[in-house]
Amino acid sequence: MPVSSDVTRPDDGDGDLPVNELFYSLQGEGGLAGVPSVFVRTSGCNLRCWFCDSYHTSWEPTHAWMDVEEVLEAVGEYDRADHVVVTGGEPLLHEAVVDLLCELDARGYHTTVETNGTIHRDVPIDLASISPKLSNSTPTPGRDPAGEGEWAERHERDRLDLEVLSRLVADYDHQLKFVVSDGADVREVEALLARLRDHAWVPIHDEDVLLMPEGATRDRLAETRGRVAELAMEHGYRYTPRLHVDLWNDAPET
Repeated sequence: MPVSSDVTRPDDGDGDLPVNELFYSLQGEGGLAGVPSVFVRTSGCNLRCWFCDSYHTSWEPTHAWMDVEEVLEAVGEYDRADHVVVTGGEPLLHEAVVDLLCELDARGYHTTVETNGTIHRDVPIDLASISPKLSNSTPTPGRDPAGEGEWAERHERDRLDLEVLSRLVADYDHQLKFVVSDGADVREVEALLARLRDHAWVPIHDEDVLLMPEGATRDRLAETRGRVAELAMEHGYRYTPRLHVDLWNDAPET
């Protein structure tokens, strides 16, 4: 399903979930990179990373409204895939995502939820792919895609919630995926991990920490991935590629 610019909720109330894209591709990131998966990309986010690679779910949200049953029917059309990635934006913003994940679980799908780690819901998730936002994500005046500067303070205030992060890592199989570009970012990762380990009531393992190069285009990725790979080896964390960028650059539905 292509990106839709129809953001108006139908008058009859149908459509519980704002869906920006629904497509079949390869998981590009994390421990399941390369696995054929159906992606359900919801629209809407409570943060505004300046480098967001799904601009039309955050800075300029576009979507169609779909019922959970409509989403399930569309997912079922891709009969070769038993992995579903629910992503965004921030998918856990939406109440209807709870119903969607419950139904996907009942149908035997493996579900990955890609979340910024600021919202917890009691729902079946096979893999919580948690991407806590570092200070490098804040849309400062010099790197604000909207050019208005209104999100910097709100994003910086809301981008981390140790209580929610602690609940997510306790409740779900998880990976902690950090977007980095240099050594200063990794030092910030390590400081955050130290705080999280003090706060959480379950162990936080280094093997669940993934460093991902910043870059939503091939050109930008070429600038960051070599250094990030070196940092992963230097600090003993896992490196995750961005296969979809390598394969399809910044094309939609990838």
